[in-house]
Amino acid sequence: MTAVALPEIDALAAQLGGERHDAYSRRMLARAAEEYLSRRRPPLAELALTVDGKEYPNLLAAIADPGATFRTGEIRLDPIPSPGPAWRFLRPFHRLAFAPDGSVEIDPLEPGPTVRGIARVIVREHYLLRSRADEERAAQGGARIEPRGLGGTIAEALAAWRADAIVPFALTVLAYLPDERVRYELDVLHATLLADPRAGRLAPGQRVRRSARVAWALDQYLARSDLSLLGARCLEVLVESPGLTSVELAHVFGGIRELVDSALQGLVQSRLVTFDRRTGIYRPRLEAFLPPSDAGPARAEVAIAGADPSLRTSVQELLAAADARATCPLCGAPLPAGPQSILCENCAAQIGA
Repeated sequence: MTAVALPEIDALAAQLGGERHDAYSRRMLARAAEEYLSRRRPPLAELALTVDGKEYPNLLAAIADPGATFRTGEIRLDPIPSPGPAWRFLRPFHRLAFAPDGSVEIDPLEPGPTVRGIARVIVREHYLLRSRADEERAAQGGARIEPRGLGGTIAEALAAWRADAIVPFALTVLAYLPDERVRYELDVLHATLLADPRAGRLAPGQRVRRSARVAWALDQYLARSDLSLLGARCLEVLVESPGLTSVELAHVFGGIRELVDSALQGLVQSRLVTFDRRTGIYRPRLEAFLPPSDAGPARAEVAIAGADPSLRTSVQELLAAADARATCPLCGAPLPAGPQSILCENCAAQIGA
């Protein structure tokens, strides 16, 4: 596989930003791309991309084509890899098919039924075009350029990347299924699917499967927060665990423990995780990024995982109060008591049709 060359990335930035992509912006783009390439993970498979029925060599080429909307699209593995341990923590697939209504069909890698869900994307690493004048204005207290296109449907993200002059380096496709959320990380510059960072580094038994509702709240929070990349990754792994030490997380991300410790302390100060000094274990505070209507179910999930036995008190009352206020994220309809999905029955039927 060959990475997208810097001149091609630079040409896209110039197309999106025009005169704002000055000499300063070009230097910053080159530095950002170099930093990303220096820490990329080994790929799991190479990708083929179709947008609105047209083949593209990579996503950057689709962004550069004004006619590409991504109302429909496909991401295929080419060549198709074999199933195995490298797919741990993922749902193996050979094709993701995106529909205009924001849904996605997951064709499994091994023989089996196609699964449908809601599709969203979050930009993992990117370059937001900033000219020298933009930086000087921000340094003097003026308005900073804030990206808007870091989440949403793929079609919405594509339009926002063009409007905000964002060049994505890596992104995550999020597939919300009736009972879970699956996360696929894509290396945009190499057009490859990346393995989950926990594969081969964390025992499968240390994973706690969260409901799609909790995963939705986490992803919404990450899309609009200003957490560092390492902090966001640590939070994601902690949310899907009963609790981990900094040593375990440093092993997952293959980095320096001091950097992981710093990221975890930032999460503690932001009241997103708790730290048990006796055991050295960090645990997620799910209610910290959930709306009040979902705080009860979050506490229930933590109690079930065994993170904090004291949270089992009056769980049924918390669930009943939260469920009474819970609504479907697609249509806004109230959800019935005790839902197992983030969707109402009508939207779930349409997605699963």
